[in-house]
Amino acid sequence: MNRRHFLSTVTRAAAALPFARASADTMPASGAATLAGRPDAPPDLAQQLADYAAALQYRDLDDTTVDIIKAHLIDALGCAIAAYDERPVRIARDAALATQGGVATVIGTGQRTSADLATFATGTALRYFDFNDAYAGKETGHPSDNMSACLAVAEAQHASGRDLILSIAIAYEIACRLMDAAAISPRGWDHTCYSLPAVALAAGKLMRLPTPQLVQAVNLSINSHLALNQTRVQQLSNWKALADADAARNAVFSTQLARAGLTGPAPIFEGAAGFFPQVSGPFAVDTRTFGGRGGAFRVGKCFVKFYPAQGLTQTAIPAALDVAAQVGDLARIRRIEIRTTEVGYVTAGRDPEKWAPSTHETADHSLPYIVARAMLDGDITTESYAPAALRDPALRALIGKIAVHPDPVLTARYPERAPNRVTAVCDDGTQYTRQVDDLPGSPTRPMRRDDFEAKFVKNCRRHWSASQSRAALDYLWRLDSQSDISTLPPLLVVG
Repeated sequence: MNRRHFLSTVTRAAAALPFARASADTMPASGAATLAGRPDAPPDLAQQLADYAAALQYRDLDDTTVDIIKAHLIDALGCAIAAYDERPVRIARDAALATQGGVATVIGTGQRTSADLATFATGTALRYFDFNDAYAGKETGHPSDNMSACLAVAEAQHASGRDLILSIAIAYEIACRLMDAAAISPRGWDHTCYSLPAVALAAGKLMRLPTPQLVQAVNLSINSHLALNQTRVQQLSNWKALADADAARNAVFSTQLARAGLTGPAPIFEGAAGFFPQVSGPFAVDTRTFGGRGGAFRVGKCFVKFYPAQGLTQTAIPAALDVAAQVGDLARIRRIEIRTTEVGYVTAGRDPEKWAPSTHETADHSLPYIVARAMLDGDITTESYAPAALRDPALRALIGKIAVHPDPVLTARYPERAPNRVTAVCDDGTQYTRQVDDLPGSPTRPMRRDDFEAKFVKNCRRHWSASQSRAALDYLWRLDSQSDISTLPPLLVVG
């Protein structure tokens, strides 16, 4: 084959690829304008997000938002300490500390490693019990997972408490606004994909990167680190607790590369083979409505979990407890019906594996398991997923009586609320029903300072004395007055 024939063949083959056929007719408007080179084209999305992060200052945060960020950081750290001894957490910690002598502490220890590995280990602990805060937009996720990166990079940079608070505000705002824009899990992608640009911009802000390098941090973080939603369907594995920690680790590493001058593929969202055509479909966000630019910060719309279970199952637990109390003897129950939102059904009540969970990770994402366990035990705690609890014959018998259905009336109330209704039909035909629409910790019923402290102390009491918990709380409530965040990790050591 001569050279001309070879080049002609390659050109025809490339033109046949789906991404090669993208044009101004099929691209999102901003991407099409960019590709066409029009002078009036708006900046691509990575540039818009970077501009927002670069411009936001601590003075743009209102007092309420600062207080909410402190409270959510307290909540997240309590979750991390609670999970300190869990096997996946130990595996992640050992992997991170295999590289020692770095710039960031693995929370719970007095040992340092690289910032990205500290992010991974701390993030795994923070997420393990599925007890940290969450957000519900078109996509659901856990923006507090990204705090591990903010903590690690802030320590590495000897940043102030205010710098840390600002970086957390950015991480939440970017992640939540993207979750508002498009659901990617129905397309097979994990919500942690949205953590990549959120962490890149939060970390880049702490590193004081100029806007062009922030754009490159976004490009690099997204291009090579997209995650599949298989993490959260069928039988769930240990990776459920590690997926966002890994996304944050990769985003920190990408931001370090951008700081050194490395460039990444662009335009990462609008490009012919970018995020829009490959992952999310086209969407638009208006950064003029973001927090600090006229809109309310999205951290204020996150909900804090009352129970260690998947967010969309939370209201099913008090409903189940109330029904169990009405029934009295659970042996009377002939069948149980759970009515939930469409997204609650898809994520916690559709897969056959949810009726026979063999792992902690599947059980805490299973409406049948959580309702049955709550009715049997009178509560859901971190002990509700122990191996003996998973194998309990009484539990398996009760699960066998449960059916889960999506309810359009309940679905219409999402995402402002995530209601669940539990109905038990007894052997004499008597029915007992309870619907719960929200819990303390939801945006409609925010927790108070005392509530956050009580949850924190409860989470930490296995590892810490009351005085150590008090010292950590006092520091964290005064976070905005701390001059160097590297003074925090010594307060959080276990043992």
